[in-house]
Amino acid sequence: MKLGAFSTSLAVADLAASKAFYEALGFLEVGGNADEGWLILRNEQTTIGLFHGMFDANILTFNPGLDAEAMAAKESFTDIRDLQTVLRERGIEPEDGGIDPEGTAPAHLRLVDPDGNHILLDQFFPRPA
Repeated sequence: MKLGAFSTSLAVADLAASKAFYEALGFLEVGGNADEGWLILRNEQTTIGLFHGMFDANILTFNPGLDAEAMAAKESFTDIRDLQTVLRERGIEPEDGGIDPEGTAPAHLRLVDPDGNHILLDQFFPRPA
């Protein structure tokens, strides 16, 4: 199963302080909107998201259809609705009840692993043709 680009989404108390800390580690801002409380930073192949006031805990994030190298849409990818079907077949039910399997819009699924770690599958793009 291909889940897409991986990143860690960090729930931060102070966006500016966290940005400064990770920039000191060599991360560069590549996206986001500080006025909205979120930033995306990269250091070589590692991507992190800093989110102020959006999440209660850190989250492992996968983005179906996102090319981790170029941070752009892939030409073809496994749609999140198809991933949901496979997850359910494997006994994993989305935390939020799931998404409409017939939908075509961008969508997301939230999962929780057996230890309580949060996982987000967040597809930015419509269902591929």
